[in-house]
Amino acid sequence: MSINKSKIKNILVVRNDRFGEFLLNIPALRALKETFQNAKIIIVVDPYVKELAQSIAFIDEVMTWGRQKHQILEKFHLINLLRRKNIDLAVLLNPSKEFNLFTNLAGIPIRVGYARKWGFLLNHKIKDKKYLGERHEVEYNLELVDLVGAITEDKTLSLRIDNDALEGLDLKIEKYDSLVALHPWTSDPMKQWPLSSFQELTKRLIKELGIKMVIIGGREELNKSIEIFQNFDNHLLNITGKTTLKQLAALLKNCRLLISGDSGPVHLACAVGTPVVAIFRNDIPAKSAKRWGPWGEDNMVIEKERLSDITVEEVFNKVRRGLNK
Repeated sequence: MSINKSKIKNILVVRNDRFGEFLLNIPALRALKETFQNAKIIIVVDPYVKELAQSIAFIDEVMTWGRQKHQILEKFHLINLLRRKNIDLAVLLNPSKEFNLFTNLAGIPIRVGYARKWGFLLNHKIKDKKYLGERHEVEYNLELVDLVGAITEDKTLSLRIDNDALEGLDLKIEKYDSLVALHPWTSDPMKQWPLSSFQELTKRLIKELGIKMVIIGGREELNKSIEIFQNFDNHLLNITGKTTLKQLAALLKNCRLLISGDSGPVHLACAVGTPVVAIFRNDIPAKSAKRWGPWGEDNMVIEKERLSDITVEEVFNKVRRGLNK
């Protein structure tokens, strides 16, 4: 099916998973906007990600659809809503039976996605080879939008975030600008560097380098964070569970460096231009840094087959090198 780019007026993009995965679609979204310059970009995201989506310059409208189970009436309401928006092109950046079906029933003529999860409902599709981990997620996303001729020379991550986002926090911006951020948590136990190692690393960074650190994380990590980082002096600020995603982005923008395992804040730091030291395992291609590592320049990755084999000394030396750049 040939596509007349000038006739594409409304584009629907769906990526309603976690915020880290969402951020890695920014170059693909830019490619769509640059290629279909007269089109409105409408994106569907998880409600938690909404404020980040609104901070991307080339997104025109944000819709939300959570990953929980929805009632049948909610589904019909969404289908009817999509139909009323007169969408010409739908790009499904994460395979989804629901949205393969929804976009079909909404009468969207051009439907782009992966040949799985009812991929027969799509008319522009490629085989999903992401599990092989041969390329970065950013490159996989660009490959998908290239099916409809969407390309860009600018493959960077970028968010419109300013310090006004920090006004809701108790501390003033002057206290942030010399901090090193630490995110010791991960949603997947297979990607978790031992918390005792993060604790020892923090002690060494404060004692030997005299740096100030901030511990970040979600509300679900608050109790663990209090337990692990309770006996530190005033060189450490623990704001686990106290920020929105937009506030976290603004905070990271002002930090010197982020230290983290494989997690969403890695990509958030990259999107606001903060260097990252990331800790990865490399024995599972689909979870390796080659696919999910920090995107951009001035980042460093430490990876081994077993995370427990990565020593505090190795990470400490990487952080010191990063701070001296």
